[in-house]
Amino acid sequence: MTRAIRINEVGGPEALQWVEVDVGEPGPGEARIAHTAIGVNFIDTYHRSGLYPLELPTGLGGEASGIVMSVGEGVDYIVPGDRVAYAAPRPAGSYSEERIMPVKWLVKLPEDVSDDMGAAMLLKGLTSWYLLRQTYRVQPGDWVLLYAAAGGVGLIAAQWAQQLGAHVIGVVSTEEKRQLALSRGCEAVLLSDDDIVGAVRELTGGEGVPVVYDPVGKDTVVTSMDCLRPRGMLVSFGNASGPVDCLNLLELAKRGSLYVTRPVMWNYVSSREELDEGCAELFAQVQGGNVEIEIGQRFPLSDAADAHRALEARQTVGSTLLVP
Repeated sequence: MTRAIRINEVGGPEALQWVEVDVGEPGPGEARIAHTAIGVNFIDTYHRSGLYPLELPTGLGGEASGIVMSVGEGVDYIVPGDRVAYAAPRPAGSYSEERIMPVKWLVKLPEDVSDDMGAAMLLKGLTSWYLLRQTYRVQPGDWVLLYAAAGGVGLIAAQWAQQLGAHVIGVVSTEEKRQLALSRGCEAVLLSDDDIVGAVRELTGGEGVPVVYDPVGKDTVVTSMDCLRPRGMLVSFGNASGPVDCLNLLELAKRGSLYVTRPVMWNYVSSREELDEGCAELFAQVQGGNVEIEIGQRFPLSDAADAHRALEARQTVGSTLLVP
């Protein structure tokens, strides 16, 4: 028997239960993974709360690194002993000491990428990849507005955008986070209670930005639109303050024919080819020294509820790991 976090009903962090589970053996196209580090992401809180429903009871989590213990029939891409990481959609289950995993989502870790780095960066790094290289393709000289710039995605995306030649304006909640974001790719960093629209207009000579990357959601959608230049794009990729459940399309017209998109990673990483493409670009940025992975905090796996409390209270910086 091994242990894992499970939820039997949706709710607050107290819904996370530390229990014994029977992992079993891998079937065709699967591998058994012993986790060494587990990534925590805001989407995990959406699954726990029921905002993004899962069939209950269920595990939680979609990002981790570990060692291949055994493989099922027809698997030749990896062998027992390989170091791997993954960022995967359902079935959830990375909050566990061991699990069975479809091989199609597993990525071999380069020798110079540690297990902790793999778990801290794969989902967040692939998110940064599709945001910057697919959803809106950042160009040299672009001014970019990035909310949660000191978070796990924000720190990677800010550094990557800077490497692409963009001027990154970050938004954070505290002075401590402001200093961190300034050291990781942001040219200017605003606090969330600043006059964000006025500051963005001043920095861009009154023009506004061509793109806003906004994981906050409900509380910031209007401000985000007001920061855009005509025909700019609002990329709303999260719901930290609640979902954007009502948007009058006439508001887009009044602000200069704006675009709004609500992307989901799995529409950009839906095949092995797309996964390999995104990982190749991500690993190149990290191995080339362009992107530094910031691990801000670690929690024992059994204390996953405390990790969720810290994340939702905006008390975290960079990536958060659970340690089995």
